[in-house]
Amino acid sequence: MRQPLVAVSTDVRQFDNYFWHAAPQQYLEAAIVGAGVLPVLVPSFGDRLDLDSLLASVDGVMVTGSKSNVHPSLYGGDASEANGPYDPARDATTLPLIRKAIEQGVPLLAICRGIQELNVALGGTLATELQEREGSLDHRAPVSDNQDERFAIRQNVSIKPGSCLAGVFGAGDIMVNSVHRQGIERLGTRLQVEAVATDGTVEAVSVKDAPAFAVGVQWHPEYWVHSDSVSAKIFKAFGDAVRGHAAARLGLRPAAE
Repeated sequence: MRQPLVAVSTDVRQFDNYFWHAAPQQYLEAAIVGAGVLPVLVPSFGDRLDLDSLLASVDGVMVTGSKSNVHPSLYGGDASEANGPYDPARDATTLPLIRKAIEQGVPLLAICRGIQELNVALGGTLATELQEREGSLDHRAPVSDNQDERFAIRQNVSIKPGSCLAGVFGAGDIMVNSVHRQGIERLGTRLQVEAVATDGTVEAVSVKDAPAFAVGVQWHPEYWVHSDSVSAKIFKAFGDAVRGHAAARLGLRPAAE
């Protein structure tokens, strides 16, 4: 069986007098090394893309994190400059892609901005500046020029018993590198909470009636996929789901581990 293909979301960035459709290397490497799949970048051209043809050609979808935020007009939030930056071309691509992937049973892994897109795609809302809320932790990265310090594993997350991720990690607590200033406020329809931080912030969700693996995490497993077992496990679970989907489409059994 060929190496499975996974569609990966892209940010639209402008530099060197060009508009670039790009994804950070850590996500692409984690897809290759951690999930054992071949990442394929999807340009953010919104309704100009034939997403049905795309999903008929790939075996999974990964929605990456980003510095930008989902535009608040998509969930009735405050579209002020303070809640930016925004990437409307990405929003116009990822939200329908997420919905179609779920409908068509294509395995989905949504990370950081991705979990927020997943929530909005299914009718949920987002909270901004969590660190300003009474009783909330400061989930933002520490101020540092060192990326290892910014993405250090330092936050406790509790996995819900009986959840999808309990099957990946076991029930109980894990340590993650959650780095964000926004988060889920009202949970989208069809979503269930998989994990929470000690202050109650939702850190992982799954689509409860999805025909395939469909999980979103607020933390960054891509960053430490080489050295952290928790980070590696989520990508392995995603990769296994992708291979299972690819094999089913071909009428084959996935290769034994």
